[in-house]
Amino acid sequence: MRNFAYLMIIAGVAAAQSAHFDYRVIATTKTSTLEREMNEAADAGFAFVDAMGGQTAFGGKEGVVTMIKDLGRSEAQRLTYRLLATNKTSTMQKEMQQLGDEGFEYRAQSVFSTSFGGQEVVVIMERDRAKPLQKISYRLIATTKTSTMQKELREAGEGGFRAVGMTVAKSAFGGSEVISILRGE
Repeated sequence: MRNFAYLMIIAGVAAAQSAHFDYRVIATTKTSTLEREMNEAADAGFAFVDAMGGQTAFGGKEGVVTMIKDLGRSEAQRLTYRLLATNKTSTMQKEMQQLGDEGFEYRAQSVFSTSFGGQEVVVIMERDRAKPLQKISYRLIATTKTSTMQKELREAGEGGFRAVGMTVAKSAFGGSEVISILRGE
């Protein structure tokens, strides 16, 4: 039994020593540049971790994305990314569903400031080209009242939709909206 415990400790140390990661941080004011650079990073073996929009020290108002690469992984990833950016929720719903039909999965959303002084909700979608195409249904709910959001989320839940993300953003009409993204199960 003592030899078994010793072997397990050695195996644990070896596993801990083999876990090495590389990171890539992408920051830009343009969503088109962000999408292009995310796909370049994906081609180099990186995968999406997280995103945030905000004021950076030297770049101003930027979208910032962190990507990770597992240096111990030998097989290549075949990920591709699409970024959707709009200040109209109806446009976002339509574009998300089009990507869902192409097998893209929701990864994150944030609010980025645009170069024109407005705000856009940005949604990051990911597709693993190594997996068979599976269509995914998405629903976007946007409202200015949290009580309305509660009611609409319950109704969507009864229809088999699971909440995957939420932000609060200024809409095209100047008010603040709570925006929830749901995925059909």
